[in-house]
Amino acid sequence: MPSKLDQLRAMTVVVADTGDLDAVRRLKPQDCTTNPTLLLKAVEIPAYGHLLEEGLAWGRKQGGAREGVVAAICDRLAVAFGTELAGIVPGRVSTEVDADLSFDTDATVKTARSIVKDYEERGVGREKVLIKIASTWEGIRAAEILQNEGIDCNLTLLFSQVQAQACAEAGVFLISPFVGRILDWHVKAGGGPYTGETDPGVISVRDIYASYKAQGIKTVVMGASFRNIGEIEALAGCDRLTISPALLDELANAQGELPRKLSPDNVDRIEPLPRLDEKSFRFVLNEDAMATEKLSEGIRSFVKDLRSLRTLVARRLEEAKAA
Repeated sequence: MPSKLDQLRAMTVVVADTGDLDAVRRLKPQDCTTNPTLLLKAVEIPAYGHLLEEGLAWGRKQGGAREGVVAAICDRLAVAFGTELAGIVPGRVSTEVDADLSFDTDATVKTARSIVKDYEERGVGREKVLIKIASTWEGIRAAEILQNEGIDCNLTLLFSQVQAQACAEAGVFLISPFVGRILDWHVKAGGGPYTGETDPGVISVRDIYASYKAQGIKTVVMGASFRNIGEIEALAGCDRLTISPALLDELANAQGELPRKLSPDNVDRIEPLPRLDEKSFRFVLNEDAMATEKLSEGIRSFVKDLRSLRTLVARRLEEAKAA
């Protein structure tokens, strides 16, 4: 019998959640996603030092304030890794807009356009790229603008139906509803124990998937942030699943039948939901303590790792200057 990973590939697009190029070559996913945390880990691997050096060499030629140059180098570094990944995977690569722009629509749009331009200058067309943006009201509005320009977006840090609905209304290409972080919140609140079927993160993604399919919404649902393969197995059949190399290896070594759990042919049709405006979005999101807390926490976590990456880049710039 094929491994559970091979069975999963037959019903779901498998995406690798990593910046480790060697892991991507070995695991052969369709797509690949990164974020500031994964990029920070990857840039510390000696084998990828040439990508950092390229960014630093470019930065030394730029004028302007030091802070702006460092931020631009980090964006360029993300694209450099993305370009390498795009040469390995047959599908898309997601590259994240800086998390500290999560509440700035105009800056998010500007940065996204710059990222796409950098990719195109490296020979990677926009059809290979997804711009990853936090699912705030401002981020969703930025994605709406970008989608209208032919720049496809991946809306991340998504924890609730209201975020998913707003993304669908904006015409977003893909959303990444988080599973494991939802589970973390409920466990910390005293819930559980949970199985794959009762896991609140799994249930959230299933509900979003069913709502989209029932309304004929084309936005791709890509479950993310997994804590164990039980969560993945419970979402078999979802449009896409982005999975860490460690869990991909576990699935590759797992035997037994993997039944399909999600299918667009097995949902009840429902009437379209009332369209959201900013007030209703913010109010409904605020009513959901878990989604509100995990969205804020996720942004803070990504910003922390982004700052660590910028500190590393700034230090290396100073070292190069002194040399």
